[in-house]
Amino acid sequence: MAAARVLLLLAGRPVSPSFVQSVCRLLGAGPGLGPWPTHCSLKRGRLVLSDGPFPGASTRLPLQRPPFCPFVALDQQQLRTPGAELPTNRGVDLGVAVMLQSSDQTVLLTRRTRTLSVSPNLWVPPGGHVELDEELLDGGLRELWEESGLQLPQGQFSWVPLGLWESAYPPRLSWGLPRYHHIILYLLVVSQESQQQLQARIQPNPSEVSAFMWLGPDVAAAVAATEDGTETPRHLPQELPPSVLTAELEEDGGARPLALPVSTLLRTTPTTAEGKERVSSGTKFALRLWLQHVRR
Repeated sequence: MAAARVLLLLAGRPVSPSFVQSVCRLLGAGPGLGPWPTHCSLKRGRLVLSDGPFPGASTRLPLQRPPFCPFVALDQQQLRTPGAELPTNRGVDLGVAVMLQSSDQTVLLTRRTRTLSVSPNLWVPPGGHVELDEELLDGGLRELWEESGLQLPQGQFSWVPLGLWESAYPPRLSWGLPRYHHIILYLLVVSQESQQQLQARIQPNPSEVSAFMWLGPDVAAAVAATEDGTETPRHLPQELPPSVLTAELEEDGGARPLALPVSTLLRTTPTTAEGKERVSSGTKFALRLWLQHVRR
């Protein structure tokens, strides 16, 4: 088995959760939606989590899962079901995502291509896996560069960890048994450059990204207010623009402006597997945390 990327301190003892175990549940999360405050140690290539303070903990972050998290539903009886195929030789993996904020207080989101086998056609911040020998910030900045082509000059940005999200794919049991299980660390990276300056340097990787956009607080608040697992969004602003401006990649490597209906961004996770364009559940969680930070 590969080295554990996510470790939990349970009753003072380090435990590596198995693939099928809910990290939120192991840390004492109740039946509610959360988030739950979690003490963290952000080590090189590894995350250590506990529901209480411990030596070496560097911060306390909100931890949340979607209301339809499959690892909560997968009780022991279901795991013994004949024909159930769940990974038994790996634990919970670690991912990082960068909420890049411009000096204009807008954040960058990218749309994953339709051809990706995991989470296709979703709007997410740039992110991915953290290598074993990487600092978590370095892994996030590397993923930002690999997906968007953006390299941030040293000394011209600041950063802070925002929160943790327990992620599964497929995201619902109604889509099939989960094949991937991650804890995603969302990092807020605040650039001293404007949206226009950053946009001029963006060169998205077409094998992963099909479009990108910058969201301001008003539309971000509407997107963040939509609750996956419910029929209607909550507390939507009274007035929203009908569309937001995005840049969609073309076959020749260029990008063309495209007005994307805001209603597309307000979609929730469907109960059946489909590739409809929408904002991921974890991204909505990260947008809520970003708005809290902006409004302080």
